[in-house]
Amino acid sequence: MIGSNPIVEALSAGGYRMTGPRRAVADLIAGHDGHFTAAELELAARERRLDISRATLFRALDLLTELGVVERLDLPTGEHAYVPCAPAHHHHLICSRCGRATDVADCGVAEAVGEIARRSGYRIDSHRLELFGLCRHCQAKTTTDA
Repeated sequence: MIGSNPIVEALSAGGYRMTGPRRAVADLIAGHDGHFTAAELELAARERRLDISRATLFRALDLLTELGVVERLDLPTGEHAYVPCAPAHHHHLICSRCGRATDVADCGVAEAVGEIARRSGYRIDSHRLELFGLCRHCQAKTTTDA
C-alpha cells in the first residue's frame, strides 16, 4: 500500500519507480527507531537475506536525502547517520544514548541566522541544527539506575 510509508510516497510523488531494492530500503528505514547508519542498514539487509548491494543502498540514501525524507546527521563521534524526517525545514534533537531523533520547528533559529547574515555580509543559503542530549526515556533510566 503506497500510503503506508512516507518514503514510498515521496518516491512516487517525485516520479521515481518503486523498484524492489528501493522498497526494501524504505522498509529497512521504517524498521528503525531513531537514527541509523548505512552500515546498520546493510547489516539488517544481510540478516533478512535481501538482495541489496552496498552501492544500491548508498544510491537510495542519496536519493532519499535529495527528496528530503531522510537527512544525514553528523554525530559528535564524527560518524555519519541518517534519520527519516518530513521534507519541511526543521531541526533535530538526537538522543546520545538511544539514538531517538525528534524533529523540531524553527524556534527562532531563522532570526538568528538572519542576524548572522546581516552582521557578516554573507548571503546564507541554508542551515541546519542538530542538538544532542538525553531524551526523557534515557533520563528516566539514568534516574532509576542510580
